[in-house]
Amino acid sequence: MSALIEYLLSGVAVGCGFALVASGLVVIHRVTQVVNIAQGMFAVVAGLTAGSLLASGLPHGVAEAAAVLVAGAAGLLVGVAATGKPGTAPLSALIVTLGLGFIAYAVEIMVWDDNPHSFAGLGGAVTIAGARIQKQSFLVIVVAAAVFVLLALFFGRTYLGKALTACADNPYAARAVGMNVTRMGLVAFALGGLLGGTAGVLLTPLQPISYNSDVLLITNGFAAAVLGGLTRPGVALGGALTLGVAEALVAGYYEASYQTVVALALMLTIMVWRASRRTTLQEEAAR
Repeated sequence: MSALIEYLLSGVAVGCGFALVASGLVVIHRVTQVVNIAQGMFAVVAGLTAGSLLASGLPHGVAEAAAVLVAGAAGLLVGVAATGKPGTAPLSALIVTLGLGFIAYAVEIMVWDDNPHSFAGLGGAVTIAGARIQKQSFLVIVVAAAVFVLLALFFGRTYLGKALTACADNPYAARAVGMNVTRMGLVAFALGGLLGGTAGVLLTPLQPISYNSDVLLITNGFAAAVLGGLTRPGVALGGALTLGVAEALVAGYYEASYQTVVALALMLTIMVWRASRRTTLQEEAAR
């Protein structure tokens, strides 16, 4: 029983990290219609940067915040390269983000080498029903919950958030009332970088990262985001938590090398079921 609790809570924590990556994908896609293949790179850059800043003597909190800002700046740069030219097709922008992801590999290896890196997070552990859970896992869950609440407030209560929503809902109408849709797209990329960076600084103490860790992050983040049609952060959160828990259970009770395959197979099954259910409902409505 204690092992099950440990796997569940650690899976929820990792799933929250996936959810932050997925939310960045959703924000960018909603505003620009671009699938940002480089989204996982923001988490890697932030995690590696935070480790370097802590090693140089910066205190916790300051180092992580600075690393998240670096990821946000990286997101803005990716946005400029991918969508900075008005009229760029979403498919062309997707290819640009893919290329930038490979370029990031080379930069990360030159700066940090190709070995896994980590840093100490929130120290200590809590014992629940015999299960020993790291405090860092609870920190990931609490921060992710706070971020999703802030995102809801941002898009629902602030002018900038409402402008981003307007550009996502109807870009032609947004242009008609004077909104710069291209600029809003760059804001979305910067926000996606901040969200990915937050995932990186939270997960790195739990799972050491290297230059190619973005593959696991973007795979899981994309699977969770697709579950919500790349438009619904709440559904993406649920999908990410499902992935995190499934992977933790597979790694704990079977073999870690199969965790991603089994988890993604589960997500694929859910998505196929949802698609078939939607088709059935549409056929019934047509009758």
